[in-house]
Amino acid sequence: MTTFTELPLSAALQQKLAAAQFLTLTPIQARGIVPALEGKDVIGTAQTGTGKTLAFLIPIIEMLRAEPSKNVSALVLLPTRELAMQVHEQYEQLRDKKMPKAALVIGGVSEKAQIQSLRSGCEFVIATPGRLQDFITRKFADLRHVKILVLDEADRMLDMGFLPSIRRILQVLPQRRQTLCYSATMEQSVASLVNDYTREPVRIALGSTLKPAESVRLEAYEVRPSEKLDVLRQLLYEEKGQTLIFTRTKRGSQRLAKELERDGFNAAMIHGDRTQSQRNAALSGFQEGRYQVLVATDIASRGLHCDDVAHVINYDLPKMAEDFIHRVGRTGRAGSQGRASTLVTGVEVLDLRNIERTLKLRIERKQVNSSASERPKRFVENTLASRTLTALPGEVFV
Repeated sequence: MTTFTELPLSAALQQKLAAAQFLTLTPIQARGIVPALEGKDVIGTAQTGTGKTLAFLIPIIEMLRAEPSKNVSALVLLPTRELAMQVHEQYEQLRDKKMPKAALVIGGVSEKAQIQSLRSGCEFVIATPGRLQDFITRKFADLRHVKILVLDEADRMLDMGFLPSIRRILQVLPQRRQTLCYSATMEQSVASLVNDYTREPVRIALGSTLKPAESVRLEAYEVRPSEKLDVLRQLLYEEKGQTLIFTRTKRGSQRLAKELERDGFNAAMIHGDRTQSQRNAALSGFQEGRYQVLVATDIASRGLHCDDVAHVINYDLPKMAEDFIHRVGRTGRAGSQGRASTLVTGVEVLDLRNIERTLKLRIERKQVNSSASERPKRFVENTLASRTLTALPGEVFV
């Protein structure tokens, strides 16, 4: 089975998939959709960017079409607001006018509309665990009739400390239900969770979840601290497509984004201290091509779905090897080719080698042309102008 037309789907959904240009099944979709349509529990692990969202949305849409209800019949739990919003957007793209709207239950925004949506008899809820647990406690959400539960990015939800909230949510769900769990990794904590809440699941494991996709070209630049920003600029001037840059701290992302704006780049930033409206504006602007560069902390390493990222740059190394995989997984998605560059200074060279050993991979070492005479004129001018950068409180520039 290689195409969506081969799946036993309703004509309305087939038309929506064709209109959205969903033609060829990814491996996780080819192996996961049919058992889910048959009502079986599914546990799926695959590399990021392999199409897990459609693998659970399609069975939900077919169930909602076949079994309309005035109660919540389907629930999807996700780790971040951005990921929840993108699943909601994907559902809106695929549902026809006869299908129910989904309630989006997330933190960081006004709860009034969310409560109203839950009380109006919605059938489908897409939520982050913290806000949904709060609504359950305050009796705004009735989940006693859920037929399909999806845990998406389960490992990330546990990493973010959502296990207590997830367990409290699952306690109020009916025991007789279908559970679909999708994750990039299947560590012991995730395995324990799914073993407690699934029944004879179909297990799907595709490729190595601790390796980048083969479509991503990995490279590293060993630079002196004083050269780091210059090397970043040169990489950006050479790149024609959109670039996602990862920093380790919120303050670092803010400082770097402002620096790039001074250099003439259309840059936006996403980090935990930004309001939801600011994060939405940055993400939508990047997805629509209004921003060439998006600077982000690891909040975007899994919560960002954008198929047109040409280049991922690790301006700061991540703390964990697994985070490296999720960062570089933002490029080379949906069968396209991607590039992931990492800038390392001093002792970070050893940290990079540890990441290579942990992930059993080799990252190509490269050099940029350090001759200012060969850089674009704009690059040289902006490099000189950047020396006037003012430190934020508590910062020391090196």
